[in-house]
Amino acid sequence: QVQLVESGGGLVQAGGSLRLSCAASGNIFSVSAMGWYRQAPGNQRELVATITSGGITNFLGSVKGRFTISRDNAKNTVNLQMNSLKPEDTAVYYCNADLSIWPGVTQTYWGQGTQVTVSS
Repeated sequence: QVQLVESGGGLVQAGGSLRLSCAASGNIFSVSAMGWYRQAPGNQRELVATITSGGITNFLGSVKGRFTISRDNAKNTVNLQMNSLKPEDTAVYYCNADLSIWPGVTQTYWGQGTQVTVSS
């Protein structure tokens, strides 16, 4: 079985920083894209940032320039460095990975989520 475990969430004041980490483990053959999504109360889940195995990144417009994403392909981990946090960044953040447990078959996996709360 495959699981994604997140860590690093918490409470921070506006303007502060947090670093989220996610590790994928289990019977993994390969990992293509990894990333982070978030969901605030009353809102739909939205993409925050993604990164491919080759290092190509994509960001939600409102976080671009404030957040950075990185990964370690050998360890199947992904990190999200969040700087200059704003109250509107408050949400549950979910780790996401598109990976294969068998050659040629890719599936999407999700972590359980970690709460990020930014106070004003």
